[in-house]
Formats: sequence, structure tokens, C-alpha cells
Amino acid sequence: MREVMEVVENKFKETEIGLIPEDWEVMRLGEVAEITMGQSPPGDTYNTYGKGIPFLQGKAEFGNISPKHIKYTTKPLKIAKKGSVLISVRAPVGDVNIANMDYCIGRGLASLNLKNGINEFLFYSLLFFKHLIEKESYGSVFKAINKENLARLKIPLPPLEEQKAITDILSTVQNTTEKTEKVINATKQLKKSMMKHLFTYGAVAVDEIDKVKLKESEIGLIPEDWEVVRLGDIVNFKIGRTPPRKNKDYWTNGKYYWVSISDMKNPYINNTSEMVSEKAHKEIFKEKLTPAGTLLMSFKLTIGRTAILNVDAYHNEAIISIYPKENKVLKEFLFYYLPAVDYSNLQDKAIKGNTLNTSKLNKIPIPLPPLDEQQKIANILTTIDQKIQAEEKKKEALQNLFKTLLQQLMTGKIRVKKAKT
Repeated sequence: MREVMEVVENKFKETEIGLIPEDWEVMRLGEVAEITMGQSPPGDTYNTYGKGIPFLQGKAEFGNISPKHIKYTTKPLKIAKKGSVLISVRAPVGDVNIANMDYCIGRGLASLNLKNGINEFLFYSLLFFKHLIEKESYGSVFKAINKENLARLKIPLPPLEEQKAITDILSTVQNTTEKTEKVINATKQLKKSMMKHLFTYGAVAVDEIDKVKLKESEIGLIPEDWEVVRLGDIVNFKIGRTPPRKNKDYWTNGKYYWVSISDMKNPYINNTSEMVSEKAHKEIFKEKLTPAGTLLMSFKLTIGRTAILNVDAYHNEAIISIYPKENKVLKEFLFYYLPAVDYSNLQDKAIKGNTLNTSKLNKIPIPLPPLDEQQKIANILTTIDQKIQAEEKKKEALQNLFKTLLQQLMTGKIRVKKAKT
């Protein structure tokens, strides 16, 4: 015998929480679940070295599905059993997790256990109906919800077999998403390790580093055939501008991309959150667009973030556009090396944060391998970046799928049950 999902015919009825399938019930949470409000143990019983029972004060330790605790307590007062639904009852209200072990819970949480149902279904139901939980909360500044209000909350309850089928579908998508996140994090860690290796030993295999002759330099050990130069010796750069905000004509009917640091979250820039007008193009920038393919670097507030333009654009005064001198350095090599620089001894304090002035920008020390090795280093790191980007797209697709399925399954627009064959 094996289990498959079977689609069920839809017939709906009107209820106080909206249209739901005819064979579903609407129940108050207090009627179908045991509610345990948290209570914080004495502060002198807390520790972080594993003595006692894991302790959760509020939702700070919540993950996507289950929490990751930091503290323990030797005098637990209220216990949430493994498998319970944990719900945040103090600002913010309504966030939920599933207890992956027994926890002591503080006053920022409550635990819920269905008397005759599947707790994981309740978890997904509360995730979807969070807006109803927020309506039951009180407080003008810091929202909270008490046991009485929680008990009054109305939730839909399908038959048990459908609860199980819904839970299996949603948990499969969520578990796949978490695995994808782990791949992304592991690949990012690999990139950090690989950058340290490449900028110390060059583009050689790990098992061949003993063959590389190193020398001391002002930036640490580097291969003997590399040299350390100043950024100003190998590139020209240009600082951007921000058109006056008070002149609305520069910002209405935007036609040209204008890059700020917040637009530099990905390796390549394809669009921007703001655009400037034809008037700004002519009066402020004198029609001198920064061409697609140009390397950008931030040098104020967030120092050392890099990105490459995929479109012609302008950028603000916290960013420089970088133009490598011929046969000196590859922009792809700088793209990866500049974020790895330690800027602590170069930056100046400004009113809004740290910054580099033009003189300091010119003096940034850069290790300079031969051009062919620069290309090899860039190619290795590009391959890792492509893996990260592919996994992030997969994660985004899974998150969108989860949202769609959650809405469709929790409203009964898609009906499923387990069928044995």
C-alpha cells in the first residue's frame, strides 16, 4: 500500500471567517485546544551553558518552523511540550513556531495543543490567520493578547485526514526551503574561505599551497610574484551625485536609473528603486551616463560594497564608478577583492557614519597578480556566486509556492486527502 494525494470536490458555506468547505467546522481555539500561557522564571535561574531546561522568553529565538534557544533555566514554571504550537502573545503578536523539544516558556509566549487534531495543522492555520489574531490583541503601543482573547479566536477545522494531508504538503515545501537555505549558507561560507585562500595563495589547489612561495607585505602574506599597489595607480574613478531633493522636477517622470547603496544588494544592477528625470539628466549630470559594465563601489556608510551595472545609470555621491587602467587590473578581480579590504585604518568619521575621502580611496592597497591569474581568481569566485544565485532563486520560488499553497489549502480552494492505493 502507498499513499497519494487525492483532490476532493469543493462545496462551500459562508461562515464568520469567510467561505470554507461544507464539511469543515469553525471552532473557537479554547474549545479545541489546551492553552498554556507562559510565565518567566526568576532571572537568577537563567544560564547559557546547558543547565536545566531550554528557556524561551519570547519570539526572538523563533525560526521559520522551530526555535533555536540560547538560554536555559533551572526553575521552569510553565512547560511547552515537544510538538506544541508556540505563539507570541506580546509585541509582536501572532508569530508561531513548533516546539522541537520541551521548553520553559516566558510571558511572551503561550503554547497550544489540539485536543483532537494535528498540531502542525494548527501551526499552518495560525500562520495564515495571523490577521485575525492581531485583531484580538490590545494595547496602543505594545500589542498583547491574553488567554481569554486567544480562546475566543475562531479557526477552521477540516476532517483529521485532510488536516494531515494539508500538513504533509506544506511541511514538504517548508522543509525543502530550509534545506535550500542551508545550501546557500554553506556556499556563502565556502566563498569566504575560498576568498581567503585565493587572495593569499593565488589560484592554486588547496593541496598545492606548499609549492607557493610567499612573501610578507603590508596586507599580509602574498605570492612572491605579486605586488602591492595603490588603487589610484591602477584605476580612475568618479564620484556620483544626488540631484537636490527640493527640486521635484529632478525626481518626477523618472527616465534614467539612479543607483543608491540599497540597490547594490546583488552582483549585477538591472534596475533601481529611484529614477531621475530628463531635466536632471541634462542639468545635473550633463548627459554623462555611467555605462553598463562599469564597476561600482560604495565608500560612505557601507564601505566596500561592489556591484556591476547591467544598465546605463547614474549613482549617488556615496558611490564611485571605477575604470581600470589598460593592462593593469581586471574589474572582475576588483569586484571580489574590494569588499575583502580592511578599511578600519582608512576610514574617517562623518556626521552620518564612516567614510573614505578621495585621498584615502587612492591609497587603498591592492594585491596585484598577473592578469591571467586575476581572471582565474575571478572565474572561481563567479562560479560560486552563480551557485548562490541559483539556490536563492530556488528559495524564492519555494517561498512563493508556499504562500500560494497556504492560501489555497487553508481556504479549501484546493481540497486534498490521503488515498491509499
